Amino acid sequence: MLRPGQKIGKYKLRSRLSNGPYATVFRALDTLEGVHVALKIPHKGLVTKESLDDFSREVRLAAKLDHPNILGLKSADFIDGHLVIALPLGEESLEERLARRLSLKTALDLGEQLLRAVSFAHEQRVIHCDVKPDNLLLFPDGRLRLTDFGISKVAHRTISASGAGTVGYMAPEQAMGRPSRRSDVFATGLVLWQMFSGQLPEWPFEWPLAGLDKLKSVLHPDMIALLRRSLELKPSRRFEDGGQMLAAYLRAKPKVLRHGARRRRPKKAKTTTRRHWKEIRQQQFLRQFGKQLETHSKCGRCDGPVSEFMQACPWCGTGRKVFHGETAFPTCCPRCLRGTKLDWQFCPWCYGPGFEDRSSREYADRRYVGRCRNAKCDRKDLMPFMRYCPWCHIKARQVWKIPGSSETCNKCGWGVVRDFWSHCPWCAAEL
Repeated sequence: MLRPGQKIGKYKLRSRLSNGPYATVFRALDTLEGVHVALKIPHKGLVTKESLDDFSREVRLAAKLDHPNILGLKSADFIDGHLVIALPLGEESLEERLARRLSLKTALDLGEQLLRAVSFAHEQRVIHCDVKPDNLLLFPDGRLRLTDFGISKVAHRTISASGAGTVGYMAPEQAMGRPSRRSDVFATGLVLWQMFSGQLPEWPFEWPLAGLDKLKSVLHPDMIALLRRSLELKPSRRFEDGGQMLAAYLRAKPKVLRHGARRRRPKKAKTTTRRHWKEIRQQQFLRQFGKQLETHSKCGRCDGPVSEFMQACPWCGTGRKVFHGETAFPTCCPRCLRGTKLDWQFCPWCYGPGFEDRSSREYADRRYVGRCRNAKCDRKDLMPFMRYCPWCHIKARQVWKIPGSSETCNKCGWGVVRDFWSHCPWCAAEL
């Protein structure tokens, strides 16, 4: 039996995250990449030809479902006689997050991300069959990702399956072995109800459900109607699939926000003043430094203005290893999603390896204002705040400053604006 502290291939097992009947999930360190991952390792005695087929199907499904709100697969391989599935490591599950108070705005955002994941899976003709808070992982950038497609079924003209799933979130027809996309709609509705009301309805799901009074105090009637339709006992009365439910959710979501704002308005004078002050501060920053720093994006956590090449939010310190906005470059790095030029050999933002579709033509650009100090470098051209040379792949020794500010970070030495920022956007250190 594998235990924390052991090493399997390039992975060093740190701690056991969960131990199910079929597999154990470990937190592990990838000693080559230097990052922590989640390793799903089926119990060795259970890896028969039949179970291997099941795990192989899970791997193929994970590779097929490429979506920001579905947990992607890092690798899957046999290592030291064990089948090892490596997955990105989240901060916590939604199940753990629900143990603490969840604001209405956060719940609405997480609900939308959940529905986008379910909708995309249904578009790919995949039914999850086990939508529940424990299978929803939260990441540092506020992103929610649906995981564990181990008992999902690929939908063809007819679908037959056992009553697999999790009691408490399982639709009645799924418990009788007849899952469909509407079964995922039912489970998703239960998760949303639990997020908004703090209570999980139980069988026989008779109206009014537990927590309805709480919902009436925070949600617009259209959203309550959406939840009631998703939890109908008869599948034909529910939404057809995740896509139809998502469309209705996006129509109701603004009404919930306006409804909540009207309900809170008399009590929010002090908070409104504070928010107004923060907006003025950010607007002043944009007037002074927005153009030169190209702060065209917003932080997913605090909504502060950020630029594509910042490695952390300077307003709240949230890490930004992956960029989720639109880039002004012709293409982007497949790892960090930041913009790249067609003639670069390497990503200057994340130290990613070379690009196979690199052009042999050299492109001029007025944004080249720095020089690589490597004597053997062919091009030497650098853009502001590049961390690595895109031509020779060495770490840029250029100390980047911000025009109009003489202040620097005590840790990395790069330019900062202490009048506005609380964190260094280049190394995430507190200012």
